[in-house]
Amino acid sequence: MSPLLQVAGIEKRYGARIGCTDVSFDLYPGEVMGIVGESGSGKSTLLNCLAGHLAPDAGRVIFDTRHMGPVDTVTMSEPERRMLSRTDWAFVHQHARDGLRMSVSAGGNIGERLMAVGDRHYGRIRAAALDWLDRVEIDGARIDDRPSAFSGGMQQRLQIARNLVTGPRLVFMDEPTGGLDVSVQARLLDLLRGLVRRMGLSAIIVTHDLAVVRLLADRLMVMKDGRVVESGLTDQVLDDPQHGYTQLLVSSVLQV
Repeated sequence: MSPLLQVAGIEKRYGARIGCTDVSFDLYPGEVMGIVGESGSGKSTLLNCLAGHLAPDAGRVIFDTRHMGPVDTVTMSEPERRMLSRTDWAFVHQHARDGLRMSVSAGGNIGERLMAVGDRHYGRIRAAALDWLDRVEIDGARIDDRPSAFSGGMQQRLQIARNLVTGPRLVFMDEPTGGLDVSVQARLLDLLRGLVRRMGLSAIIVTHDLAVVRLLADRLMVMKDGRVVESGLTDQVLDDPQHGYTQLLVSSVLQV
C-alpha cells in the first residue's frame, strides 16, 4: 500500500525561534496519527504547515491525489490547494466558530461545502444535510437553526458534519475536544471514532490530551521545542515511553 501523505523535512521558523523542524513521516490510508506535546511544542505549527495554512520554510508535503497521483502540496497553486481543501481534505478547528459560518443555518453550513464542489440541486443538498445531522446526533428539526443557538458540543458536531459531507480522505484536527466539558468530550470522541472507522478516514490529530490519542490514534508523535522526540504505535509509546519528556507527559497524567 502506498502512503496517502508523505511528509519530508518540514521546517518552519519565526525569526530565530523554531516553530517546527526536521519533521518527516508517512501516513497510510485509513490510519490516524496523533501529535502530542505541551503548549509551544510546535504541534499546531506543524499541523498548519501540513494543511496549507502556513507556508513551511523547507520540506515537502506529498499527497496522493485521486487524479494526478502524488503531488507536493507545498508547491501547489493556491486555487489547486483550495480545491483540495474542499474535496479530499478537511480541517476541524478547536473552536467550532472558526470552522462554521455562524450567521448561516445548520443545513446551510453543510450545504455550502457541497455547493463548493459543484452540487446545485436543492433537494439533494438538503437531504444530505439531514443525513449528516443525523450522523452527528443532531435533531433534523434543527436544520434551519443557526449554530449560535447550539451548545458548544453541538457546534463541534456540526463542524464535523460540514467537513465530512464531501467524503474527504484526510482530516486535520486541531484539539477537537478542547474547551468542552468532560462528558461532552466523551460523546464527541465516541462519535469521531465511529466516523473515522466507518468512512476509512486518514486523520492527523493534534492534542495535549493523551486520552484523545489513546482512543483515536494508531500511531503517535511526541513533540518538544519544535522537534519530534519520540514516535511509534500509540499503545507502545504510552505504555513504554522511552524519551524522558514522553515519560514526564505520561506520568503527569497518571498523577492527576
